Amino acid sequence: MKTARLAFIGAGNMARSLIGGLIADGWDPAGIAVADPDNEQLAAIQRSFQVHTNTDNQRVAETADVLVLAVKPQVIQEVARDLGDTVQQHAPLVISIAAGIRSTDLQRWLGGRCALVRCMPNTPALVQSGATALYPNAQVSDDQKDLAETILRAVGLALWVEDEDLMDAVTALSGSGPAYFFLLIEALQEGGTALGLDEKTARLLALQTAFGAAKMALESSEDASVLRRRVTSPGGTTEKALAVLEAGGIKTLFHDALAAARDRSRELAEQLGEP
Repeated sequence: MKTARLAFIGAGNMARSLIGGLIADGWDPAGIAVADPDNEQLAAIQRSFQVHTNTDNQRVAETADVLVLAVKPQVIQEVARDLGDTVQQHAPLVISIAAGIRSTDLQRWLGGRCALVRCMPNTPALVQSGATALYPNAQVSDDQKDLAETILRAVGLALWVEDEDLMDAVTALSGSGPAYFFLLIEALQEGGTALGLDEKTARLLALQTAFGAAKMALESSEDASVLRRRVTSPGGTTEKALAVLEAGGIKTLFHDALAAARDRSRELAEQLGEP
């Protein structure tokens, strides 16, 4: 499976993170090609990973078993239309990591029937700790599903959703999710300095606490609510702090925030998917 020829259209951060993860996972750089109009981006990615590079999308796409569309949502329609003939002729598995672009729109721009997996990775993929949801269209075979999952697992967790509409919920939860946790860390840092800690100490304590809590949750089979109760002693400091957060409606705020992000994802899909 790791002998499949991969072509990336776009040499941005997400492409770099995927390529780095794949090579670390045992993929041969000689089997990976990258296309981008920016020669500086291509030179940087070639220096880092010794992969093939080209400014011509067609040249890298026509020899690919897997074509990864790693361009911004605002330009993917143009890129896909230009690649349509090549995709129809050579029939690679197409993986899209463009946020908010529905598979029906992308398939139309690519010229019709094609094996297409839509993905929603998040930015921690840049440090091989991403969370990615994948949705296959009807043309994707079981072997192609395994291949797509293997590629995305190179940068973290990868799981499938059965209904493409759920990708908007994924965008709201894990796609936008890192920003929620950065905001929480920011608030803890500021709270710590307000209590008299210096900025460096508050920052390190907030970061390590966030990391430790996530690690405990990942390594436990228990739900987060159970872990929360275990570290909350009756009448103690944690219970007092949590009571303030609950009184402020923290869960309602997060529910409303995720709903707003989901709704915006749907709006963007409508806008970007217009013919």
